[in-house]
Amino acid sequence: MIRILDIAFKDLLQLSRDFKTFMFLIIMPIIFTFLFGYAFGGFGGGDSDSRLPVGYLSQDDSWVTDALHDLLAESDVIRLDENVFRSASDLEKLVADDELAAAIIVPDGYGKAVLKDKTARLTLIADTGSSAWTTIQADILATASRLDSAVRTAAIMDELAGERTPFKYAFKQALSAWDEPPIAVTETTSPAIKKTSSQGMSLAHTSPGMMLQFAIAGLLTAAQIIVTERKSRTLQRLLTTATRRVHILFGHYLAIFILIFAQFTLLITFGQFILKVDYLRVPNAALLVAFSAALCISAMGLLIGILARTEEQAIIFSLIPMFVLSGLGGAWVPLEFTGATFQIIGHLSPVAWGMDGFENICVRGLGFESVLLPAGALAGYAVLFFILAAWRLGAAEEK
Repeated sequence: MIRILDIAFKDLLQLSRDFKTFMFLIIMPIIFTFLFGYAFGGFGGGDSDSRLPVGYLSQDDSWVTDALHDLLAESDVIRLDENVFRSASDLEKLVADDELAAAIIVPDGYGKAVLKDKTARLTLIADTGSSAWTTIQADILATASRLDSAVRTAAIMDELAGERTPFKYAFKQALSAWDEPPIAVTETTSPAIKKTSSQGMSLAHTSPGMMLQFAIAGLLTAAQIIVTERKSRTLQRLLTTATRRVHILFGHYLAIFILIFAQFTLLITFGQFILKVDYLRVPNAALLVAFSAALCISAMGLLIGILARTEEQAIIFSLIPMFVLSGLGGAWVPLEFTGATFQIIGHLSPVAWGMDGFENICVRGLGFESVLLPAGALAGYAVLFFILAAWRLGAAEEK
C-alpha cells in the first residue's frame, strides 16, 4: 500500500507543476460552459414568449370586437402582433414569409352580426399545411365561440329580466364565468422539484457536459507522465525492485482518480453556487455520479498512458476520445433531441451515462435511485478499461 501511495504522490507532484493540467481541468470547462451556455440561451435576459405570433387587423368599430380582441390577447396559444399601419396585403406577405404564424382580420360589421345572431365570419390567413395551423385554428374558434355564447346568454337574460339585468352587464358576467369553469384540468408538480427556467435547463446540460468532456481532455497530461516514465526506463527499474506491477498500476490510477475527482468537486461547487445548477439537490446522488465518472475516466487515462508510446500519441489518444465520446454521449447536444437509434449508439459512450446521472438530478428532478444505473454503467467501464490497461502492460513487458 505504501508503494501505491508513493507512486500516486509522485505523479500528483509532477501534475501540479504543469499549468496545462490546471487549464484543461478547471479553466477550459468553465470557459466552454459559459460559451455553450450563452449559445443555447443560458444567459439570456429572460424567458421568451413561446406563443405563436399572429397578426391582427380590425376593420370593425364595435365594443363586441374590442371584447374579441381582449380575449385573443389573453390566449395562452397565440400572441397578437399588431401594427395599425399594416394592411391585409401586408399580413399576407408576412405570413407567406413565415414571419407570422397566421393573421386574423376582423371585417367591418362583425360586431353587429354577432349581436343580431347572424353569421359572423373572421378572415384567417395561414399556411394550412403547417403544423401550427390546427392549433391556431382551434384556439381562435374556441375564442369566437366563447364570445358568441356570452352574447347569446346576455340576450336571453336581457329578454327575461329586462332592466334588472342590463345586456352589457350580463355579457360581462357570462364572459367572466369562463374564467372559473365547472371542470378544470390542473397540472401540479411535486414541491420537491423546483421549477427550472429555460436558461437554467440550458446550463444544467452544458455544465456537466463540459465537465465530463474536459476531464477526458485533461488525461493527456497524466498519460504523458506514464509515457515519460516508460521512455526514461523508470518503469523497468521499478519492476526490478520489490514494487510489483499491480502497485504501479494502482499508483498511477490513484493519482489520476484524485485529480479527476478533485476537478469534479470544484466544478460542481462552481456550478451550484455560481451557475445555479442544482447539483446538490440530492447530494449523495451527485457524489455517487461524480465518483463513478472519476473511476471510469481515470481508468481510461491509465489505458491511454500505457498504450501511447510517445507524448504525441498521448495527446492524440486523449483528444480523439474527448471529441468522439463527448459528441456521441450528448455533451454538446442532449440525446433527447436525437432519434432513438442515435440514443442507443450514444449510450455506448460512458459520457452518456455520466450525463444521464447528472441530468436525472439537475433537470429531471429524480431521486437517488435514478443514478444507480448510470453509476453502475460507469463503474463497469472503469473495470473494463483497467483490465485492458493491466493486460496491455503485461504484454508490453513480455516483448
